[in-house]
Amino acid sequence: MIHIKIDILTLFPHMFDGVFEESILKRAIEEGKVTIRVINFRDYTDDSHGKVDDTPYGGGAGMVLRCQPIFDCVKSLRTEDSKVILLTPSGVPYKQSIAYDLSHEKHIILICGHYEGFDERIKSICDMEISIGDYVLTGGEVPAMVLVDSITRLLPGVITDESYQNDSFQENLLDYPTYTKPRVWNGLEVPSVLLSGNHEEIRKYRQEESLRLTKEKRPDLLDK
Repeated sequence: MIHIKIDILTLFPHMFDGVFEESILKRAIEEGKVTIRVINFRDYTDDSHGKVDDTPYGGGAGMVLRCQPIFDCVKSLRTEDSKVILLTPSGVPYKQSIAYDLSHEKHIILICGHYEGFDERIKSICDMEISIGDYVLTGGEVPAMVLVDSITRLLPGVITDESYQNDSFQENLLDYPTYTKPRVWNGLEVPSVLLSGNHEEIRKYRQEESLRLTKEKRPDLLDK
């Protein structure tokens, strides 16, 4: 059975309370498909007052995370199977293809930043830097949750193969629209082709709708 281990390094472990105790993530953990550990890297600081940050060289606002606690924390966890990921606005934009690649890793270490940023030298121990979008968050905890969710659902047996094979962003296309009962709601009808029982026509309809929606809402995906 394929199993992945994910370690999340953070200064605010309670932000993850409850996140992994519901729905698909909870089931994946209970079935042994993923092990998730949330680790407070403050526990690794050599400062007697528990300090993990300091003022930036050259001046400027805010505090910068020091190398020592994060270096020592990663060193204690890292093995030859580990992939260390720094969650940062300067990272590569996260997308579905990266989630697929990461779902085949054995051990992922996610480093969540906070405050003004990281000492640049922390990047030297990372295999990859990831950003979940062109906006600023208070820290890397929410991006870590995004990665864990998107990776876990791709593990074999967590959801059905058909469910994720039809996901949005498969082949850079948005997903086709879906409907359920009743056939008519507030005057809005389900497209007749979906009621026809003709599987080939349904497949064509869905393919055309997927392309139409992508052209309409995310034409940038087609350029890829």
